[in-house]
Amino acid sequence: MSWYPVWRRNFLVWKKLAGPSLLGNLADPMLYMLGLGYGLGGLLPAVDGVPYLNFLAAGTLAYSVMNSATFETLYSAFSRMHVQKTWDAILNTPLGLKDILLGELFWATSKSLLSGIAILLVVWVLGLYADLGMTLALLPVALLTGFCFAGLGLAINAVSPNYDFFLYYFTLAITPMILLGGVFYPPTALPAWLAGIAAWLPLTHAIELARPLILGNWPKACCRMRWRWWPMGRWDLPPP
Repeated sequence: MSWYPVWRRNFLVWKKLAGPSLLGNLADPMLYMLGLGYGLGGLLPAVDGVPYLNFLAAGTLAYSVMNSATFETLYSAFSRMHVQKTWDAILNTPLGLKDILLGELFWATSKSLLSGIAILLVVWVLGLYADLGMTLALLPVALLTGFCFAGLGLAINAVSPNYDFFLYYFTLAITPMILLGGVFYPPTALPAWLAGIAAWLPLTHAIELARPLILGNWPKACCRMRWRWWPMGRWDLPPP
């Protein structure tokens, strides 16, 4: 638990601006969900048999968690490491670099979970869930999604010489995941070769876990531990 002081330090700093921080993390995905959900959803009869706003809710949840963890481990952690020299100050204590990295990792995961909870509250208020118990199962999904992207963000942070370098990560990794991972439409609508690429993206798997839970079903991965990718470009269960 030697990482905990680093986590607590970041939490105490964030707590001073918790309101604007949560509002900033919530505004962007909320605009996407409500704007596209009602606007584009009004032009679509249904997507995968459900109203488009319900379909979009799971993608927005995963997208919000990913964004929160990514921004925290890139811009905020980079500022603490290079600009504010907070990491240098911590290294003058009995704590080591591993403690700092774990503290940053768990803090970004915790902050992304808060963003996921905020979106989940919107989902509950709008009545977009089919089963309350299953929507509660979204909390560990959000936690693991945040942990995944916090780790990726720290890895990019380790090789970034400046803030501008992050644009490569957003352009070459984050944006393709948003557009191909199933946030706005099912990956099965893509051509086979593009769906095959989407199947390798971590956001795709997060959404594949979150969407059935919002729609009142258990994810297929929870029923069978083995998946198979068929040539037509989609994930499916293997035959019995």
